[in-house]
Amino acid sequence: MNQHYIRSNRKHGANNPVIRVESGKSVRYYHDVEIAGKCRLVYRPNNPLSCGAQLWIEVAEGVMVTSFQGT
Repeated sequence: MNQHYIRSNRKHGANNPVIRVESGKSVRYYHDVEIAGKCRLVYRPNNPLSCGAQLWIEVAEGVMVTSFQGT
């Protein structure tokens, strides 16, 4: 989840997608995502990712991630 986009949506009354999905070097944003397989939520406030994220979902290789257009 991109907290900056969430805040911007709230501030400007927008409804832009905020769920970030990375696959290799590709990055896309969605409103809804379904994960059909093994995954885990990771919360590491003392060891965030380089982008600053403290909470993220890790999905096992080969797991299908399906996106849905805006709701």
